Amino acid sequence: MLQSSDIGRAALRMALTETRTEEYNLRDRLEKQGIHAVAVNFGGKFLDILPKIYESAIVAAQRQHVITDTHVGDGSVLGAMESCIEQLKLKLIGMNVGGKIGIARWNEHLCVAVYVGVGVLHFNEVAVSVAHRVIRDTEEVHA
Repeated sequence: MLQSSDIGRAALRMALTETRTEEYNLRDRLEKQGIHAVAVNFGGKFLDILPKIYESAIVAAQRQHVITDTHVGDGSVLGAMESCIEQLKLKLIGMNVGGKIGIARWNEHLCVAVYVGVGVLHFNEVAVSVAHRVIRDTEEVHA
């Protein structure tokens, strides 16, 4: 039986994938464990792209059947994304950023992980955040 920490690790692994091939292979391996997962890239000036980051996470989760296309699914991803952004925002405000969001779900456990590079002149800082939400198990997703 999996726990929320296992789903958090799955989301973080998705966020850390470097190529689409690696991402798809990991998603397939997780699916065999019953974990639905997806990842999505983002980049730009943090405050300018913030609405797009939230939107991209929700749309990706819907398209890959991690959540249903309902306010329950959307709200769970949005809430976890807001927690991730809250953990990172002081480091990211005013900066150019680029990174990847990983989302994983098993039964009622939904986790979002953000891996981000922060551009500072010729130096890139990195940051990571992970958040968990509970989603109704009756919100089953069927591919």
